[in-house]
Amino acid sequence: MERKIKIGIIGCGGIANGKHMPSLASLPDVEMVAFCDLISERAKAAAEKYGTPDAKVFTDYKELLKLDDIDVVHVLTPNREHADISIDALRAGKDVMCEKPMAKSAADAQRMLEAAKETGKKLTIGYQHRHKPESIYAKQLIDDGRLGEIYYAKCYALRRRGTPNWGVFLNEQEQGGGPVIDIATHSLDLTLYLMNNYEPQMVVGKTHKKLEHPEMGNVWGDKGVSTTPLEESACAFVLMKNGATILVETSWSLNTSEEIKEGSCMLCGSKAGLQIINDKLTVNEVIYDRKTTTDVDTSAGGVAFYDGKKASPAQTEAARWIDAVINDKQPVVLPEQALVVSKILEAIYTSSKTGKPVYFD
Repeated sequence: MERKIKIGIIGCGGIANGKHMPSLASLPDVEMVAFCDLISERAKAAAEKYGTPDAKVFTDYKELLKLDDIDVVHVLTPNREHADISIDALRAGKDVMCEKPMAKSAADAQRMLEAAKETGKKLTIGYQHRHKPESIYAKQLIDDGRLGEIYYAKCYALRRRGTPNWGVFLNEQEQGGGPVIDIATHSLDLTLYLMNNYEPQMVVGKTHKKLEHPEMGNVWGDKGVSTTPLEESACAFVLMKNGATILVETSWSLNTSEEIKEGSCMLCGSKAGLQIINDKLTVNEVIYDRKTTTDVDTSAGGVAFYDGKKASPAQTEAARWIDAVINDKQPVVLPEQALVVSKILEAIYTSSKTGKPVYFD
């Protein structure tokens, strides 16, 4: 390339420092040229570590969006701010990577999709579990027809005592919910993506807040865990329009011996099945009248990007995103798909509050 893709970072907190900025820094075709955060010290620190020598620092994201030379904006703020910032960025002529979930509400997610269509700019959402080597391999198997018709699935994100208590995780106004919107969103996104099914018909869900002492044994201590109004766990049943069913199980804190990381799922098809549990891919088939279970070793070779080096899911996500921008391709995560995830998550909360199923048109 003659010119590098210039990126502006809006939100310089944990997800920016832990995922996005290090991943972008590993790519040869990008430069981070502007940083914005309400806490100016965080934006300055990010600029010093990841920015170009002349990188600009802001506390008002609208000032950052006025920079004509910025091609791409990464929106890495609390959920409540995803929609407005992303829409403003799209209308400012920027392609947008927004962290998951797409928005705090399905209505806001819909507004984001409409803005992307209106402007013709690219919008993607940070569901990095699609970019794990296990997920990429599983997607290839499914697209080749190895599983047949996928009609039954489970998606999991279960922690025994792992309630996050920093930042705004326990702030319902900022985030919109607990483990349903925080970690189940990853597992549900991956499940729908692998099934290639985005047409829900009905959702029944129930959230729970039952533990007497959720702070006890919490890996990050108390600091609000014992007083937060957010759900500790939830379960849901999703019926798709083609008759396929999906079970959703999630928790930040649950008295269970089985802990299953976000981005885990099980898919059962008419020919075979598979599961990605705690980043391990297993394929279940009947071959020559015998049940077989195959553990797929995805560590050999890993997933390559650009120079052939092994990459983390976050690096692969960043590489595929920037490749879509450079070569004017569709991103791996489409806003239409992320909107369906948000609609189902919201339906789980609504069903739990009303005690009734939520039906989709």
